[in-house]
Amino acid sequence: MDKQDKLIDELIKLLRGGTAHASLTDALKDLPADQRGKKIDDLPYSIWQLVEHIRIAQWDMLEFSKEAGHQSPKWPDDYWPEDAEPESDEAWDNSVAQINKDLEEFIKLLKAGDLHQPFEHGDGQTLLREALQIADHNAYHTAEIIVIRRLMGTWK
Repeated sequence: MDKQDKLIDELIKLLRGGTAHASLTDALKDLPADQRGKKIDDLPYSIWQLVEHIRIAQWDMLEFSKEAGHQSPKWPDDYWPEDAEPESDEAWDNSVAQINKDLEEFIKLLKAGDLHQPFEHGDGQTLLREALQIADHNAYHTAEIIVIRRLMGTWK
C-alpha cells in the first residue's frame, strides 16, 4: 500500500467517524422521535435542524467536488431549515439516508481522484480539502447533537 492509499484509508475513517469521536450514526442511535425537534434552553438549533444542515452542507461539498457548474445554496439561509422538527418520520429517514448516500458517493470520488489536484473551478480547492472540510463540519455538528442529547438525558 502506497502513501496515497494510506492517506485515503485514513480520510475514509475520519469521514465515517467512530475512531477519535462518535459517528453521526452513533449520535442518532436510539434518539426518541419526539426529541428530534426539541430545542433546549438557549441553544439555537434542534437535532433535526442540525441533521438537515449536515445533509445540505455535505451535499453542497459533494456536488462542488463533482461539477464545475454547481451552484451552492445561499448562505446561511438555505443551509438551515426553519422548522425545528421534521414534517414526518419519512422526512427524517430520508435526510439521514441522504447523508449516508452522499458520504459514500464522496468516498468513491476520493478513491478515484487525485487528492492534491486543484479543481478546474473554484479557487484552489482539492478533494483533500473537501474531505477534511466534510469531516470537520460533520464532527462539529455531531458533537452538538450529542450535547443536546446529554441535556435531554437521552445520551448513553
